[in-house]
Amino acid sequence: MIQGQILRDAIISASNRLSSVKQEVDALNVFPVPDGDTGTNMSMTIAAGARELSRLSEPTVSQVADTASSALLRGARGNSGVILSLLFRGFSKGLKGKTEADGADLANALTLGVDAAYKAVMKPTEGTILTVAREAAAKGVQVAKTNTDPLAVWDAICVEADASLERTPDLLPALKKAGVVDAGGKGFCVIIREMQNLFQGGQLFEGDISADAPQSVKSVSAAAAYDTEITFTYCTEFIVARDKGNDRNPLSLRAYLESIGDCVVVVDDEDIIKVHVHTNDPGKALHEGGKFGQFETVKVENMRLQHENAGWVEEAPGEQVPEFKRAEPENPYGFVAVAAGDGLADLFRDLGCDQVVSGGQTMNPSTDDILNAIQATPAELVYVLPNNKNIILAAEQAVPLADRKVRVLPTRTIPQGISSMLAFDPEASVEDNLLAMRMAYEGVSSGSLTFAARDSDFEGHDIHEGDILAMENGKLSFVDKDVTHAAVKLAKTILTGRRLTGKETNFITVIAGADVSEKDANAVAAAIQEKAGNKVDVTVLMGGQPVYYYYLSIE
Repeated sequence: MIQGQILRDAIISASNRLSSVKQEVDALNVFPVPDGDTGTNMSMTIAAGARELSRLSEPTVSQVADTASSALLRGARGNSGVILSLLFRGFSKGLKGKTEADGADLANALTLGVDAAYKAVMKPTEGTILTVAREAAAKGVQVAKTNTDPLAVWDAICVEADASLERTPDLLPALKKAGVVDAGGKGFCVIIREMQNLFQGGQLFEGDISADAPQSVKSVSAAAAYDTEITFTYCTEFIVARDKGNDRNPLSLRAYLESIGDCVVVVDDEDIIKVHVHTNDPGKALHEGGKFGQFETVKVENMRLQHENAGWVEEAPGEQVPEFKRAEPENPYGFVAVAAGDGLADLFRDLGCDQVVSGGQTMNPSTDDILNAIQATPAELVYVLPNNKNIILAAEQAVPLADRKVRVLPTRTIPQGISSMLAFDPEASVEDNLLAMRMAYEGVSSGSLTFAARDSDFEGHDIHEGDILAMENGKLSFVDKDVTHAAVKLAKTILTGRRLTGKETNFITVIAGADVSEKDANAVAAAIQEKAGNKVDVTVLMGGQPVYYYYLSIE
């Protein structure tokens, strides 16, 4: 049988192991753009779980699974990270209430996770981590019918996962042509193989579980956020595992906490309730929280003492000052957008976005990042614009965690997000706005220019590191050597395609990145204007986005 401490150490060790090889996993990405970050996203996701697990002492397998599930869900980054979090979500459900697990339990838990992952992906692609996990889980269930020894079952799962990974090129021609296996599937195999090592009595793979923690904001204590008078003394945080059959509404808990403190955050995740409050009566807060179930974790800090003794002090590894502060839902609607670059962030705010989450290619925000931005939007209904295909899943996972209504518009590019904002009508109904915004972003043509991160032979293109990659609506259009020439050629290509399909073009917006000067951007816009003619209005925006020299919005 697998005990809680072994399962805890297995996941921590797997996180450390994946962190050590994440760049090798990243390198398996077929498309040579500089956002091949599957290994990095998966590593950051599981590291969020490892950090929480490291705080547990003598846990049951149920407590380990619940803690890992909740932490991975909130820390999930990119599609691969979200899928990984959903696989561990199955462990939470499959091991619920168990003190230890046999092979049948483990196989069932992985199967539940696979089911959740497939349901979350609108169009599942075979030959990816989904296939590898599904086939591995099926083999585990098959073996467990005659042998419930966890070592035998998990070994069968690992062997089948490795075999399935080797078959991914047969399912995805792009993998076969590149001579690689699926990156997400490889990351999954690294994780379960390291877990197997611990199950078999091996040593924990040492590493820094904070290595994959976000480092964008200086870590401080709760007290350090207050330079003047502290109204409430104790920063109180706890997680409650909800009792079965407990039909108490978590909203009543939030209402009570707001009556005895401030900075209240109550996140209900079906099986657990996560609470944060500043109060003078932590005992009362804990007493009220205890009415919902058993405590998994409790932390109470005296902010007055911390402020007097330290001011700015380092927190535990990986913890940091929240970028967003929760706001009451006072307005009927609000917006959250994801964008990278000061210029783009300012643009979305000018268009009416309440919060802008920093992120995009190579820097996918986590589900928790997006959730915090939603909670900081003072609205009853929050529209979320991911503006990147690899962020949509993470945004959707935030919906059931929020304490207000959320609608995610699956915008895949920055131009689509801009068009959606422009189409919003404050006088229209929610459904009418969703339709109008969807029609707007589907009607815009998006172009982007970046550089090749490595040599590649992709879809008939002989690509060399440093080449300029011109993409139309997310697909590679052509390869060039000069950024300016490529930008003008891409605009002409998109314009021609729109004319052939009967689409008119009235506006072209040239969004320049961080590595482009205003002079060069204006020169590109002038050249595009000459190609487009006087009936088309061409404008320039200094977006400041990293990695991408230009975004083109054509509508």
